Amino acid sequence: MPTGKEIREALHAGRRVYSTAAIAPSTFWPQTVKQAGVDFVFIDTEHVPLSRETLSWMCRTYAALGVPPVVRVPCNDPFEACKVLDGGASGVIGPYLETVEQARALVGAARWRPLKGRRLQEALDDPNTLEPELRTYLEQRNADTIVIANIESVPAIENLEAICSVPGLDAVLIGPHDLSCSLGIPEQYTHPRFDEAARTIFRIARSKGVGAGIHFWESIDREVAWSEAGANLIMHSSDLAIVRQTLKRELDELRGRLGG
Repeated sequence: MPTGKEIREALHAGRRVYSTAAIAPSTFWPQTVKQAGVDFVFIDTEHVPLSRETLSWMCRTYAALGVPPVVRVPCNDPFEACKVLDGGASGVIGPYLETVEQARALVGAARWRPLKGRRLQEALDDPNTLEPELRTYLEQRNADTIVIANIESVPAIENLEAICSVPGLDAVLIGPHDLSCSLGIPEQYTHPRFDEAARTIFRIARSKGVGAGIHFWESIDREVAWSEAGANLIMHSSDLAIVRQTLKRELDELRGRLGG
């Protein structure tokens, strides 16, 4: 399994990285996800009610098995980012990120941790203000930490070139549901305007040397097409969606074969 640093390097280089979202805190799940062959696992705390203790258990279990856990925090608060990293996360995803300021705050929490306050702001403004020994320490300490921004709105697309220019950001990830709503075409993922927006995000991110992807669960054909258009972060489905889709398909088959 790749390390966090190797995943970061792959994202920036344009090589494909594979992931899925895991919601279930079952003790059986981490080994199952590892056996599936993902490069890292995406754990959501924005929409999923996981306690801090449960989340830490999940992160440390995945990490112990060699599967880096990347956690989407509830909001773009650097203290929330530090909390999940302290709990064992290998990286953070900032939800509904729209501004350079939000991107810098997220990067600062992950890339220069544990610096805070004015000392952190000075490092973000100019890393050369750090003493050489401190800078080396922080860079080595946080080398495996993955930083991803959720791009989920029209304002985020408008600011994307500047967002992707923030040093230390590894990738952007489209949140399709929120983006479709922001575009005024809710859940219309085959709509030409949605496809155009997704391809624009991929193009801008890759032009800045930042990884790009979309969390999708409805069509592998769409995922392949978007990957061929530039997406190199393949965030495929989730345990919840896969169980629901598989269970429905098999129950429908059973009902059909057994006469309803």
